[in-house]
Amino acid sequence: MVSTYLSYDLVNRDMFKTLQRVASQDMVARDAAYYAENIGKVTSIDEFLDDYRLFSYAMKAHGLEEMTYAKAFMKKVLESDLSDANSYANLLTDDRYKNFAAAFNFSSSDTAIAQSAAQQEEILDLYDQSIIATQDKVAEETRYYKAMMAQVDHVDDILSNDRLRRYVFESLGIDDSVYSYQVVRSAMSSDKDDPASYTNTVLKDQMTYLTAKLSTAQAELAALGTNSKEHVDRKASLKLEIAGYQKAIKSTQAHIDLAGAFEFAADGTSAKGAAQTEQQLTAITDLYLLSRPRQTQASALRERDYFEAKIPTITSVNDLLSDPRLYDYVRKAFNLNELFVVKSTLEQILTSDLSDPNSYANLYGKDRPQYLELANAFNFNTDGSLDGPVAQTAAQTSLTSNHYFSRYDDKQEEADEKAIKLYKSEMAAVKSVEDFLSDKAIYGFALQAVGLDPNSVSLLTLKNVLKSDLSDPKSYVYRLKDERYLTLAQAFNFTRDGGITAPVQAQSMATITETAKAYIVEQTRFLRGDEKEAARKKADAESSYYTQTMASIKTLSEFLGDRRLVDFVLTAKGIDPSTATDDFLKQIFTSDLNDPKSFVNQYPDRSHAELLGSFNFDENGNLDRDLHTTVQGRGKVLETQNLYLRQTLEIERGEENAGVRLALYFERMVDTVTDAYSILGDEALMEFFRVTFSLPSEIGAMDIDQQAKIVEKNLDLNDLKDPDKVRKMIQRFTIMYDLENGVTGPSPVDILTGSGAYTGISADTLWALSQVRR
Repeated sequence: MVSTYLSYDLVNRDMFKTLQRVASQDMVARDAAYYAENIGKVTSIDEFLDDYRLFSYAMKAHGLEEMTYAKAFMKKVLESDLSDANSYANLLTDDRYKNFAAAFNFSSSDTAIAQSAAQQEEILDLYDQSIIATQDKVAEETRYYKAMMAQVDHVDDILSNDRLRRYVFESLGIDDSVYSYQVVRSAMSSDKDDPASYTNTVLKDQMTYLTAKLSTAQAELAALGTNSKEHVDRKASLKLEIAGYQKAIKSTQAHIDLAGAFEFAADGTSAKGAAQTEQQLTAITDLYLLSRPRQTQASALRERDYFEAKIPTITSVNDLLSDPRLYDYVRKAFNLNELFVVKSTLEQILTSDLSDPNSYANLYGKDRPQYLELANAFNFNTDGSLDGPVAQTAAQTSLTSNHYFSRYDDKQEEADEKAIKLYKSEMAAVKSVEDFLSDKAIYGFALQAVGLDPNSVSLLTLKNVLKSDLSDPKSYVYRLKDERYLTLAQAFNFTRDGGITAPVQAQSMATITETAKAYIVEQTRFLRGDEKEAARKKADAESSYYTQTMASIKTLSEFLGDRRLVDFVLTAKGIDPSTATDDFLKQIFTSDLNDPKSFVNQYPDRSHAELLGSFNFDENGNLDRDLHTTVQGRGKVLETQNLYLRQTLEIERGEENAGVRLALYFERMVDTVTDAYSILGDEALMEFFRVTFSLPSEIGAMDIDQQAKIVEKNLDLNDLKDPDKVRKMIQRFTIMYDLENGVTGPSPVDILTGSGAYTGISADTLWALSQVRR
C-alpha cells in the first residue's frame, strides 16, 4: 500500500492539473456545464430548490451533500439576510450554511434605488464643479470678447461669430434663437444721434406703438374690475396680451440699445478696433457679467471697481441709494440682503447720529451689528448730506470692499445649501422617472450639475435619456453623442420602463460587504488584546475606504490605478499583494473568463479567476449592467465550480485513503482558522490536529476550554499563516496517520525475494519523516 504522504503528494504536487483531470471526468463535466448554463436562469429560491441537479451540485460544493434532502431548512438559510447578525444562517454554529447563503443573491442587499449614495455624491461634486466651470467660462468669454473686438472692422464680424454675437445678445437680453439678422444689423449700424436712422425711426416707432397697445390693454384690464369671477376669459386673454407686449417692448429696447453700444457706419463698417469705444466695451462686459444667473468673482471685481470709481462723486445718501449697482454693493458688503431690508432701511441707518443712543442704528444695532458697521463706514449727516469732504475715506472704502468680497456670495452659498438639502430629501422619495421629472427644482439641479440648461432641455428628451439602456450602444442616450446626457443617465438607476433598479457598481454590495469582512478577519487573525484592537481599528479604516471608494469606481483602469484598493481585495481573497505586480494584475483583469485558454484560466491559483469574476467589468473595462442581474455572480459561480471539483477530488481520494482526504481538507480549510475554537468546531480539522500531535481520541470528551488550551499548547496558530510550516504540518500528519493506522510494506524476506507483505512503516513514510526533520 502506498503511504499517505506519497498519495497526498501525488495529488498536491500539481493541484491545477489534478483538478483539470477531475473536471474532465464525464459526469463531473456534464454537471458543471449544466450548472453554468442554468444557474443564471433561476429567479427564485423555490426554482433553485426544485432543480435537483443545480441544488445538489451547490450543496456538494459547499460540503453539505448530506443535507440535500432538507429543502425547508435550506430555504431558511437562503432567505437569511447576512447583514443581520440575528438572521437564521448567522445564528447557526456551522459556517458552511452562512457561506452557502453568501454564495447566492436571494437576499441581496442590492436594493432598488433611484440614486445611490455614491451616485448622489458624484452629482453634488459635479454641481460644485459646475459653479467653478461657470465662473471660468464667464471669465474666458469676456477675455475672448475683448480680444476679438480689437480685430473687428465690420458688423458681420460679430454677427457671423457665434461667440461674439451671443456675448452681445446675452448682455442686452436678446434671444439668440429667434433674432432677425436684418433687424439686428440695421440696429447695430444706426447712428443714435441721427433722427433719420433705423433706430430712431423704425425701432422707436415700434416702441411707441407697443407702449400704446400695452397701455390700452392695461386700462381695459383695470376697467374689468378685481372680481375674479367676472369676465374670466377676457381677463385671461388680456393678461396674455400684456405679457406679450411687455416682452416685445423689452426686446425692442434691447435692439435700440445696440445702436448705442457700437460705432458702426451705416454700411456696417468701422475702423479696425474702433467698433466700440472703451466706455461701450466696458458697458457691454459689465452688462454681461451682471446678466449671469450667478455672480462670479470677475463680476465682483467689476462691481468693486465701479464702487470705488463712483464713491468719490457721491454727495448725498440719495446719490448712493439711487444707483442700483451701488445700492446692491452696499447691501452685500454689510450683509443686508434680507427682503425686509429696503432703501428706506439703509437711509435710516446712514443718516443715524451715532452719538445719539436713540438713533436708528444704535437702537437696532444691538441685535444687528451690521447696522452699526454700515453707519460707521460712511460720512453722512442726519439730513443725508455729506459730513465732511467725502462720503468715505480711503480706509472706509477699503473696509467696505473687504466686507463685500467676504460676503458677496453668501446668499448664493446659502441658496446652494438649501438646494442640496432639498435635492437629497426629494431624491429619497423618487421611485420612477415620472417622480423625478415632476419637480423642476430636482431635475434642474441634476441638469445644472452635468452642464445642461434646464430651460433648454425638453422633458421628453430627459425621459428618453433616463430610460436608456446603458448596456445597449444603440440606445437613445448614445445616439445624442453628448457626454453630458450620458453622465446624467449614469447618475441614476432607472429602467427602460421608467422604474428603478439596484445601482450598477464595480462589485455588488453583497460582495463588498463580504470582502470587507474577510479583510478584517485576515488582518486580526490570531491576534489578542491591545494588538488585536489596534489591528481592528486599522482594518476598519481600510474597510471604510474600500467600501466608499469601490462604490464610485466606474472603470477597470480606475480600480487598478488605486493600489490601496487593489491590495485590499487581494488580501481579503488570501492573495499576498507583494506577489502581484501591476503587469500581472492587468493580465488577470483583462482576461476573458469565458475563454479556457485565457491567462487567468490557465493560472494555477483559481482564486484569481474567482476574484476577477467578483467584478462587473465588461471586455472594455467599463461597468457591465448585465452581470449583476442573476442570483449568482460570475465569481460565485466559479467559486462553486472550484469547490465542487475540490470536494469531488477529496471524496475520491478518501475512498482510497481517508488520511489523504483529511490532509486535502486541512490544506483547503487552513485559511479559515482564526483561533483554537475554529479547529474544535470542525470535526475533520480536530481529527487532523489530534492525529498530527498523537493525542488520544478521548480528548473530545474534555471541557471545550481545556481542549482549546491543548490546541494552543501544541500548535502555534501563527504557523498556519506560513505556507512552508503548513506543508510540514501536513507531512507530519501523513506520517502520524500511517503510524496510527498502519500501512502494508515488504518484510525482510520479501525485500530479498521481491514478494510478500506485512504491516509496518513503509519506505515512503520513512522518506516523508526525513523531510519533516530537515
